[in-house]
Amino acid sequence: MILWLCLCWGFSPSAGQPDSELMARYLEEQLLADYSIVEQVARRVPRQAKFLQRLETRPRMSEFHVRSTIISRYAFTTVSCTMVNSGSEAREAVFEMQIPAAAFISNFTMSIGNKTYYGEVTGKEKKNSSNDNERHKKPPSPTEGRENGYETFKASVFIPRKMQARFVLHYEELLQRRLGKYEYTVSVRPRQLVGRLRVEVNILENSGIVSLEVPPLRNSKHKGNGKAEGDVSPPPSTVIGHTKTLAKITFNPSVVEQTKIARNGILGDFIIRYDVSRELSVGDVQILNGYFVHYFAPTDLPPLPKNVVFVLDSSASMVGTKLKQTKEALFTILQDLRPEDHFNIIGFSNRIKVWQQDRLVPVTPNNIRDAKKYIHNMSPTGGTNINEALQTGAKLLNDYIAQNDIDARSVSLIIFLTDGRPTVGETQSSKILTNTKDAIRDKFCLFTIGIGNDVDHKLLERMALENCGMTRLFQEDEDAASHLKGFYDEIGTPLLSDIRVDYPEDDVEQVTQNFFPNYFNGSEIIIAGKLINRTSDKLHVEVTASNSKKYILLKTDVAIDLPSRNDIRGVPGLEDGKGDNNYIERAWSYLTIKELLNSRLKSDDSWEKDSLMEKAKSMALAYNFVTPFTVLKMKEAGLHSEAPQEEFISPSTDGIGEKLQSLQGHRAPPGLRREHDKQRIKISKTSADGDPHFVIDFPSSKFSVCFNIDGEPGDILRLVSDHKESGVTVNGQLIGAPAPPNGHKKHRTYFSTITILSNKPERSYLEITPKRVILDDGERLVLSCGRSAVVRSRSLEVSISAYSNITVTIRDTISFVILIHHYKKPAPYQRNHLGFYISSSKGLSSDSHGLLGQFLNHEVKLLQESLNKSHQEAGQNQTEALKANPTNTLKVKGRLVPVVWKQRRIYNGQQEVSCWFAKNNAEKLIDGSYKDYLASHPFDTGTSFGTINSL
Repeated sequence: MILWLCLCWGFSPSAGQPDSELMARYLEEQLLADYSIVEQVARRVPRQAKFLQRLETRPRMSEFHVRSTIISRYAFTTVSCTMVNSGSEAREAVFEMQIPAAAFISNFTMSIGNKTYYGEVTGKEKKNSSNDNERHKKPPSPTEGRENGYETFKASVFIPRKMQARFVLHYEELLQRRLGKYEYTVSVRPRQLVGRLRVEVNILENSGIVSLEVPPLRNSKHKGNGKAEGDVSPPPSTVIGHTKTLAKITFNPSVVEQTKIARNGILGDFIIRYDVSRELSVGDVQILNGYFVHYFAPTDLPPLPKNVVFVLDSSASMVGTKLKQTKEALFTILQDLRPEDHFNIIGFSNRIKVWQQDRLVPVTPNNIRDAKKYIHNMSPTGGTNINEALQTGAKLLNDYIAQNDIDARSVSLIIFLTDGRPTVGETQSSKILTNTKDAIRDKFCLFTIGIGNDVDHKLLERMALENCGMTRLFQEDEDAASHLKGFYDEIGTPLLSDIRVDYPEDDVEQVTQNFFPNYFNGSEIIIAGKLINRTSDKLHVEVTASNSKKYILLKTDVAIDLPSRNDIRGVPGLEDGKGDNNYIERAWSYLTIKELLNSRLKSDDSWEKDSLMEKAKSMALAYNFVTPFTVLKMKEAGLHSEAPQEEFISPSTDGIGEKLQSLQGHRAPPGLRREHDKQRIKISKTSADGDPHFVIDFPSSKFSVCFNIDGEPGDILRLVSDHKESGVTVNGQLIGAPAPPNGHKKHRTYFSTITILSNKPERSYLEITPKRVILDDGERLVLSCGRSAVVRSRSLEVSISAYSNITVTIRDTISFVILIHHYKKPAPYQRNHLGFYISSSKGLSSDSHGLLGQFLNHEVKLLQESLNKSHQEAGQNQTEALKANPTNTLKVKGRLVPVVWKQRRIYNGQQEVSCWFAKNNAEKLIDGSYKDYLASHPFDTGTSFGTINSL
């Protein structure tokens, strides 16, 4: 038979191309011709192809198109599939599509011949009516899908002879950020060669797209992907193009290219990963048509220490691949623990085995080595006592927290892994849930992992939900170890704890979850809500959180654009002219429904469960989402309806930037800054600002003294030096600029960097520039000067007023204010620079020194003989008398210093200061000379100043 087939095709078994590739080339040439698909199948297929088609009883897929638009992480996906029945009798066609389990189906239509059926979302209590021509099956649970996180949508119809059917499926999802990337996945599984196959994804992120990548097609079994191991290039025919904010990715393989990927049709996932530009701030707040969505994912934060207990199933069912993969993953995870972490391991079957009794051990080379030995020696035996294992782990962690002086802001968690259901001890799920919640008592989080098909997914999911954790399910395959390691990587680096996001109660309503126990590196916190007052021009946002030994407060005012500026009709992926396709509103509804479903899952009260179900159902019906409480019912649209058209607008780069410019939340203009932020700053005259101009205020003498320092660019000046006593040092580095025309100076200098060091009670330093603040107290934190924020640790507080000033308070007794000078259009002799002001010096010792510090606890006298006695006798005050005699003498530590009367403006020109000015780089006014105040580097504490003090 094989030889006869080869003769029919006209080539020998040992020569020429394989039959599948020859057929592929024929289909590629014929299926793309400009004629009716039905006529092509009926009339234009040669005899050899007809023979092969008679062997194929199922309808053939002639077209498979996926078009998606992602706008600010919210994805609209449309899948279109055409199937042709070339047979002489009606045949069943099955449309099957794997979609993310987190996605909501929003529409489905079928066109069979001249009949069109459309999907209507209805409440689930209404049973679906059966129909001879169609069957719609409910998507199975994730455990029935190919792997965790995906469900299968399936619809089947009978196609009459010589006719075609077209299926159009719409679904929506909010992309989740994991390991620093958003991942969008399209299942491409036609399981046959397709004449026209195309995937087109358009991404629009106004904050900027970074790290865009398209890896090879992914298959859970790593079969049929046509890729050599280690190949990271995109699939064949993939075209990637993007600008700063817009990306377009297409995957359009010819039939020949499909055969090179898989001989019998593609079977894999087309994946796109990307991230967006961000900084440490309140995040990206977007507002449109009365709704807002808030994305918060800070970067450049030091990790928090962890206290982690691994609870691992070692029952008999774990024998073989599952236990081997678990051990491999744990070996890698243990190696990734940080020196400040503490950990323990519990193995459980019908017995509970604790590696280190009654304690958590620090991460040391010896402890890691011993832990690996313990895991290596674990052997599968016995039943599965889930309840006692969790009770033991919770008690171990609770006792450790109570009995040890752990870091108050460390993150404690249990990572629980099993492959089955409870078979020993307490086996009732409801009691296990109650016991676990009572044992944990909201003190830490529980993360659950299930391996294989026998696991109780609902139990693991609810345990995680009730205890602020997450759950993952993995199939038992050769990739399980990397899945386990990947899940740990998601939760292995906590950056913030106790995150709370607040908005004014009078401005917003129906806000989704706004308190989060932990924020992990590479993830993202998302909040959405409705605006009450749509006429307001701003929305105030505050984020509070803890990071290691610091308390952080971030705040800003987000401008609310006018409705006309937010008109996004015509944006790709949104149906033109339909107001309900406001993507922010749909993101809000998506999040709200998800939270209602989770709340219902956690509830034990039947009345509350019914109430939550009705709320979720009502919202799902309003937004046409298929959920566990709604179902898609097919209805006939009419005998002569036209084939359904994909309601999709192809993207274009023309005008995109301008059209969506107003979608991203941006900082409010200067006039919108909160007034109390300005008022909380205590204005001080004692300062170094401008070129730089120094001012020292002597309140008891009722006058001020000023001087200039004509330094060189790159010089680092000691402003305050009290390292030995209070432990505080302040240095300022100069930057150069050309002198103004017709001036007497050869160049200008400004402070480009202010460095503040404090070594009591613990060492910390601040490096401040006009753009950012770096705080390092053993852990590095980077803050933008463009966003309001407050960071507090045990002895230090840093408060940033966006684009205005930074207040640094040390031990509540020392306070400095640094002004930020920004020029929108700087002249050649202007530079963005800083001004330094001493607001409170109570905590500085009498021995403090530096260009400013040496005067903080000393008085300067103005010699009385210099005063004009006639003015005094005339009843004039001292200031008026000084003006009349502009040249006078100061007495400073026994030195006579000639001074002249001047006026200066400080604090951005807001305050005018009258002062006695000392010339020549403050000669005789300051101890020593100007060069004695030069530091060798920004962190020089200036401890070698004794010779100057003796002058």
